[in-house]
Amino acid sequence: MKISSHAYILGDDVDTDAIIPARFLNTSDPEELGSHAMEDHAPDFRRSMKNGGIVVAGKNFGCGSSREHAPVALKVAGVSLIIADSYARIFYRNAFNTGLPILESPEAAQNIKKGDAVTADIETGEIINETTGKTFHAKPIPPFMRELLDDGGLIPHLKKKKTVRS
Repeated sequence: MKISSHAYILGDDVDTDAIIPARFLNTSDPEELGSHAMEDHAPDFRRSMKNGGIVVAGKNFGCGSSREHAPVALKVAGVSLIIADSYARIFYRNAFNTGLPILESPEAAQNIKKGDAVTADIETGEIINETTGKTFHAKPIPPFMRELLDDGGLIPHLKKKKTVRS
């Protein structure tokens, strides 16, 4: 699966409180969460993601608490993919559990600039900065994890498997 969009740049150590401020955790409504994504950290974020977008971030993206609200908020806000230097492990798993594709590529994270046109193939891990013509590589997403993404996350995946077995 290839994903193409423009890049929105975030820095190192973007924590889950920056992604979805704690004052909005009293709801589990995805639309409500998405409407507050990055509200305090990057006020132009939701406007930039309106038509989809690829977040490119530094080290330790998604650090902090283990809330699943963070990847849900980003996905609903319009994020189609996150490319980061590295992820907090709990965010990494929560992203797949909620159906949000992510790739890890320090080289891409350091060389893609705000607004660059980016195309990424999550099956091969190839990331192309269409603006500069440079190609980067990330570890491809394993087949099982791609299946989770294709199904929309862990819960839809389990429901699908249950339906198939019934």
